[in-house]
Amino acid sequence: MPVGYWLGFAALVTVLLTLDLVVFHRKAHEPSLRESAIWTAIWCSIALLFNGFVWWLYANVLNHPKPSQAAINFLTGYLVEWSLSMDNVFVFAVVFGFFGVPRKYQYRVLFWGILGAVVMRFIFVFLGTKLIQQFEPVMLLFGAFLVYTGVKLAFHDEGDEIDPNTNWLLRLAKRMFPVARGDHGDHFFVREEGKFTITPLFLVLLVVESTDVLFAVDSVPAIFGITRDPFIVFTSNIFAILGLRALYFLLAGVMNLFRFLHYGLSAILIFIGVKMTVKTLQHLQHADWWPAPEQSWLHWPLPDWGSLLVVLGLLGASVIASIAIRPAARDESLAGSDEPEPVDTRS
Repeated sequence: MPVGYWLGFAALVTVLLTLDLVVFHRKAHEPSLRESAIWTAIWCSIALLFNGFVWWLYANVLNHPKPSQAAINFLTGYLVEWSLSMDNVFVFAVVFGFFGVPRKYQYRVLFWGILGAVVMRFIFVFLGTKLIQQFEPVMLLFGAFLVYTGVKLAFHDEGDEIDPNTNWLLRLAKRMFPVARGDHGDHFFVREEGKFTITPLFLVLLVVESTDVLFAVDSVPAIFGITRDPFIVFTSNIFAILGLRALYFLLAGVMNLFRFLHYGLSAILIFIGVKMTVKTLQHLQHADWWPAPEQSWLHWPLPDWGSLLVVLGLLGASVIASIAIRPAARDESLAGSDEPEPVDTRS
């Protein structure tokens, strides 16, 4: 991919983020459900428009033999990342509730958190691409890791609590810097008695940033299981992240209704992990150094559009099941019964 298109995409993301923060969300406020739904639709529409641009770029500029395949891979990668982002929504809700962050300040935290996520995803994609180019069998490790993560997600205990106080970055920050007392609005840094201090809101930002790094460990290998094209991997990933803030305010209050969603996400990770493993083995068996004889049966049967339909079907089935199958009355009464303890901000 020519460097100019990478720079052009970076400029596009910069413009979108600047408009979002400076023009549309300049003043701190609590986004309504309607506003969040509109912004979610806007971000999805921008991603779909870019998907059309991907087809045009690969067909008319790069002269790719299968531009439709590139567009389908972008859409599949976007959908997978968007689906996995729903897990972020739950964690963000727990973190904000734990710290008692007012909703009107949550958008600012998510903005800077997502800005950091864009940088981290670029690093992950760059390193992942170089690693695959130098040592292709690493894809087998990625595939096994995705299958393991999917199985673990399917059997996770919904009663497990997330304790931000155990976050290593949070503990390090509290040891290195004094933490300001009280409410300081949407400020991350203030001066108290002439000393530089960080605010509790900055601690929240650190937790959000470190949490996204953990999610990137799952999501970036998942998209490499769809395509190895770094431009498609990165752009589809970033467009899903850009819409995460609006998605959070749209779903944060109703995430408990999607109680079967983690099964759908689990199945998606396992499916992509198996696909990645089979396609890698299929390719590696043609290498001169491969010890085993070529196996004619070892091939991936689904085309790229078939993988897209599988991801859509698994996600849709988990959402429909969550809506159609109501939880038992006892489960409803127990939901949300545990109140989180306030975070200790002592330095």
